[in-house]
Amino acid sequence: MTAIAATPIAPRKRASLNRVIGDSMAMAGRNLTVIWRTPQLLVFSAIQPILFVLMFTYVFGGAISVPGIPYVDYLMPGVFVQVVTFGSVNTGIGLAEDLHAGIIERFRSLPMARSAVLTGRTVSDLVRNVIVVLLMTAVGFTVGFRIHTNVLAFTAALLILLLFSFALSWLFVIVGLRAPNAETAQAMSFPVLLPLVFASSAFVPVSTMPQWLQVFAEHQPVTATVNAVRALTIGGPTTTYVLTALAWSIGMIIAFAPAGVRTYRTVK
Repeated sequence: MTAIAATPIAPRKRASLNRVIGDSMAMAGRNLTVIWRTPQLLVFSAIQPILFVLMFTYVFGGAISVPGIPYVDYLMPGVFVQVVTFGSVNTGIGLAEDLHAGIIERFRSLPMARSAVLTGRTVSDLVRNVIVVLLMTAVGFTVGFRIHTNVLAFTAALLILLLFSFALSWLFVIVGLRAPNAETAQAMSFPVLLPLVFASSAFVPVSTMPQWLQVFAEHQPVTATVNAVRALTIGGPTTTYVLTALAWSIGMIIAFAPAGVRTYRTVK
């Protein structure tokens, strides 16, 4: 009997940039279609930020005083950052659902760039955040929020905010891929989020915190982003705040995006 030699399997070629972009946009379109066909997701994503704005403005607004400006003008940049920070958890939850429903395995069997599943998820969540931020802006103006700078500066503030949300989504890509299910992914996220959001300059000046807490609050990404958005909407020195916020966001993307792709390749 003649032995038949096994044909070696050719290694998978690295996808070209055009293919990565095309596959990522296809995956983003798939995720946005899911949101469109499940309007409850978008409705509840919109209700939460509205409640945050109303609660913090009318519940805490009378108790907290910030010298020189109305509290609502001080508050809104913090609420903007808070909402996109909590919203980034959806990236991990969505990936955990796809992974444990077997959808990720189907994607792996397709001739597509491996990073496209993750990039598509983060891009679709970025689009959702754009809608949420625009809605929050309208609600903020309704309750008295005003820009003390100009439209160009406010646009820059929103772009910094959205870049931060995109960067943070990559952190929760790793959480979602490591979690055994969607519920656990959500539970794993909040111990990270709560200290970042509430031990920051989002709602009160850092100087009002205990000295030991100020050290953490002054050197973390939420505070950096809030300070940049606040400087661009209220006025005053902005360069240092903006550069610090950009450094945090770009650094997180550089750190977490490759780590997320490596996790995707190895997770089962």
